[in-house]
Parts: sequence; C-alpha cells; structure tokens
Amino acid sequence: MEAEVGALTRGRADIGAVVTFTGLCRDEDGRLAALELEHYPGMAEAEIARVAAEAEARWPLLGLTIVHRSGRLEPGEQIVLVATASCHREAAFEAAAFLMDYLKTRAPFWKKEHLADGSCGEWVAAKGEDDAAAERWAAPASAGSGRTSSAEVATFSRRREKMAAERPDEGQTGPS
Repeated sequence: MEAEVGALTRGRADIGAVVTFTGLCRDEDGRLAALELEHYPGMAEAEIARVAAEAEARWPLLGLTIVHRSGRLEPGEQIVLVATASCHREAAFEAAAFLMDYLKTRAPFWKKEHLADGSCGEWVAAKGEDDAAAERWAAPASAGSGRTSSAEVATFSRRREKMAAERPDEGQTGPS
C-alpha cells in the first residue's frame, strides 16, 4: 500500500489529502478457508477505468489508484486498495467512498466461498446495505476526462499533472 501511495504522490506538492481504503478477506463465522474472486479480464479493467473517470468528473481529484485482486484469497489477505488524492480532504473522502460503493456492488467481480470443511459455499451476493450505500451516488456525472490507463489484472491508476498538455500515465505495477 505504501508503494502505491508513494507513486500517487511522488513529486506532487499540490496534494493536500490522500485517502486510502484497504478491503480484506474476512471470515465472519469461522467457516471460511478462502474466497475465490473471478472476473472477466478486459471487462473489469474497462469498468474500473470508467468509474474512475466518473469520480474525476465529480470531484477535483489530483490522482487515484485502484487495485482489485482476483483469484483465491485467504482470510486476512488484501482484496482491494482505493487511494484518492486531492487538494482537500472532503473530495478525497467522498471519491474514495464512491469508488468503494461501486466496486462493492457493481464491478464485474464474483466471489465464491471455499469452506474450511473442504466444501464450496455459495456465491456471495451484494448486501442490501451495500446497494443502499451505492444508491446515494445515482445522479449521473458529466463525461470523464477521456484518458485511458494501462491495466494489469484489474489494476487502475491515474495521475493528473498540472500541465496544459496531458502526459501518458506512469507505469503501473500489478496487484499486491
């Protein structure tokens, strides 16, 4: 996580706030051995890029990073990282909440439980409270900046430069 935040803020004196959220695989009732996260490569990255552009259209962000892991994850392992950077904390907090509400309910990832007794549990459905949280952002935003970013296994990072001309995004590492 520190490396991602460092890459987001390196050389930037104009950033006044960085908000990070790290989601972990949790075992609520002691039965979970692992969670299998599946996604469609290409589709997940495109959707993450689309919602990132929407966040940039809604808030004055100076940068953002989203890392969403897939595959088999055990309890305690990191699933997702969202980091937002802005001049002021309010925009960074709101954008991070918006991005997490979207990732939790609408991003094309599917989760299946693998139980400690060796059996496969159910596919995990979005919870009603997660859907309700996502509904607060239902008002459409204007189109995003139109930039695209390279993605690697559902990793998205965008850094906005204070320049008249846009520069290509810096290289991005894969999920951690």
